[in-house]
Amino acid sequence: MHSLTPLTAPVEPDDALRRIAFLLERERAGSYRVEAFRKAMATVRQLGPDAVREHAQSGTLQSVPGIGKSTAGVIGEAVEGALPAYLSTLQEKATPLVSGGEDLLGLIQGDCHTHSTWSDGGSPIDEMVLTAIELGQSWMVLTDHSPRLRIANGLSAERLQQQIGVAKAIDSALGDTFTLFTGIEVDILDDGSLDQTDEMLDRLDLVTASVHSKLRMNKAPMTRRMITAVSNPRVNVLGHCTGRLVTGSRGTRPQSDFDARAVFEACAEHNTAVEINSRPERR
Repeated sequence: MHSLTPLTAPVEPDDALRRIAFLLERERAGSYRVEAFRKAMATVRQLGPDAVREHAQSGTLQSVPGIGKSTAGVIGEAVEGALPAYLSTLQEKATPLVSGGEDLLGLIQGDCHTHSTWSDGGSPIDEMVLTAIELGQSWMVLTDHSPRLRIANGLSAERLQQQIGVAKAIDSALGDTFTLFTGIEVDILDDGSLDQTDEMLDRLDLVTASVHSKLRMNKAPMTRRMITAVSNPRVNVLGHCTGRLVTGSRGTRPQSDFDARAVFEACAEHNTAVEINSRPERR
């Protein structure tokens, strides 16, 4: 199942629920909506097709934990062999995303900046990997947040260690078909130091460092802060350096004030990549 190819009837209930979750996430819907459809998908798979059909035909789907009114409607329509209306509407809005977008997407080999449900992402790791494979990608770096970003459920050293084990197990199971790299989006603290222990950073395949606090710091200290971070030999990428928001549910925010030439020269000197952020709200 390619994620950009619209589904048609008949469609399995779990496939319909999964595609809806994907399309909701792509249009940046609330994570609670995405998670509701993923939870229902997991419930359907656990029940099995016979039990799902029995509940659908008896009108008792909503009595099953994990299935609500909207998800029950999708399941019921799929069981009857129809394309669920909820899915049909989302697919009509989503195709095509932009002119030439599918061609550009086909050139992408992997993703260096991803967030899972371990921090503030909307998808579990295995779902992210499966979607990346469906999109034709070859690899992905898992970069959940560091502990200081509590609002995003940032990972402590202990949780990061657990995640590394989970990621390595998934990667091992994939064989040669796909590579899941370990990583982090680590906070750049006020003095340019990093919000994770050196020991843990050394265990990762890639470290992206980003400013998430005091974004309106004066130009000189912000410049020093960034240069200190990108000069750290453990840092591979400088993340969303402008810090600006241009649209979206969180409103707008001006970019941070810093000496871009000085920061980018430091990046070049220390072989640190600069992220070009493609999120619509951050462009």
